[in-house]
Amino acid sequence: MQVLRGFLWLLVGLLFGQSVVPWLPVALPAGVVGMLALTLVFLLRGGIDADIAAVSQPLIGMLALLIMPGVVEIFFVAGRFADQAAAILVALLVGTLASVASTLWLLKRCLPATEADTSTAP
Repeated sequence: MQVLRGFLWLLVGLLFGQSVVPWLPVALPAGVVGMLALTLVFLLRGGIDADIAAVSQPLIGMLALLIMPGVVEIFFVAGRFADQAAAILVALLVGTLASVASTLWLLKRCLPATEADTSTAP
């Protein structure tokens, strides 16, 4: 029953995203909007439900399978974007660096400090 409740939470988030995306002034995927909405809900509630955690852990393990089709298609459509290769490479580099920096900042801010961290602080 716990897995079903967690799946329903994710489904409600996706359906919320599907219903909100047409009204947004920017183009965002419905899944991203739904996950942002769920994040806000869980921030307001003070934490993630065990139901969501039970469903999310196996899905995170399969994340590479969700990314793979898009990566494979690059080989078939790369010729169409050859004239924009420099812009694409800069966007990938800046996006990757911004992603890593924001992830490190969030981890540093959200994870509890250990004794080693506090003893080296000035």
